[in-house]
Amino acid sequence: MGFSQSKPEFATVLADKHVKIGEDVTLRCEAKTEGLTGTWEKNGQKLDCVEGKTFMTQTGGSFLLKIRDAEEGDEGKYTLILRNKSDRTSCSAMVTVEQNEWRRVEWNQDGVIDALKTFEISNEKVDTLRFLLYGPVGAGKSSTINTIKTVFEGRLFINCLAASDITPSSQSLYYEKCEIRKDGLLPFAFNDFKGLEEEDSGVHAKDIISALKGHMKEGYLFNPKIPLPENSLYYLRDPGLNDQIHCLVNVIPADTISMIKDDYIKKMKEVREAASRMGIPQVVFMTRVDRACPLTKKDLRSVYKSRKIREKVRECSMSLGVPENCIFPVWNYHEETEIKEEINCLMLHALTKIVHFADDYVVKRSNRETSLEK
Repeated sequence: MGFSQSKPEFATVLADKHVKIGEDVTLRCEAKTEGLTGTWEKNGQKLDCVEGKTFMTQTGGSFLLKIRDAEEGDEGKYTLILRNKSDRTSCSAMVTVEQNEWRRVEWNQDGVIDALKTFEISNEKVDTLRFLLYGPVGAGKSSTINTIKTVFEGRLFINCLAASDITPSSQSLYYEKCEIRKDGLLPFAFNDFKGLEEEDSGVHAKDIISALKGHMKEGYLFNPKIPLPENSLYYLRDPGLNDQIHCLVNVIPADTISMIKDDYIKKMKEVREAASRMGIPQVVFMTRVDRACPLTKKDLRSVYKSRKIREKVRECSMSLGVPENCIFPVWNYHEETEIKEEINCLMLHALTKIVHFADDYVVKRSNRETSLEK
């Protein structure tokens, strides 16, 4: 009389692996019994041996997979399926491949802070470089300002009320300028704009364009149905270069780029096109990188070694039409109760770049105005 085989079981299972490009990957596990067949899969697809690259061995109940010279394409979920005549079982492991660092960040904040403190605008008639933050509700516009102020204040700063996932409505009701201080007033400031919402509650695209041109005064109460009229007390008729926006900062959450509504993308492109016609530089602060990439959440200093973040940068570039070198991953303070230098340094890296972009724009506009006067 025959008997049925018991279900295959693992004595040890596969372990997740994190390797650098060029290193070998070894995955191994043990079955409790012999006489089993094993099949390897990657991301749900059967994995075959490749000469000089992928090796699979079985010795009794011991199974081994080796991948030589790891590269980006080797990253994924690897599964070993054990079978006998009556049943099967499986275990899996994630292999992550750390890229070579594709951007360099100064991870010591003191020198960068000092450089920004002493930064001099190239036109003495412009006393403040002005940045306009713009993007969907909950993307992190107000949190970005809070983070920048935290960097320079040396303490957690939450003066700008930020929208949350629980109450996803814009908290920015008025057009306000947020100045930055560190042993005195720094030469740059940020204007937080009401976030993109549904058509009947979000900011009017014409208001954003008015702000870019310098027509909008601080204190203006946003009206989603009616843009700022020219006869308003908050309309500046003849703005100078000092009143205008010198850089448009689109704020986009890294973890939900693909979920941003088409109407929002269309409105953002409309604003970008208006900024382009004015020659205003445009960048993206890509927030919530900790939610988009487990490697980055574990170690923020690996943000520019993360394949996932690089993919998000490319996705953002394709969606908005912004060059990849103008997209900056950042981590805003949101649940932390203590200062973290790596959060500061990543923000300072982005801030240093956009300060120079804005100053370049001021120089270009100044030269144009000078040539027209001659």
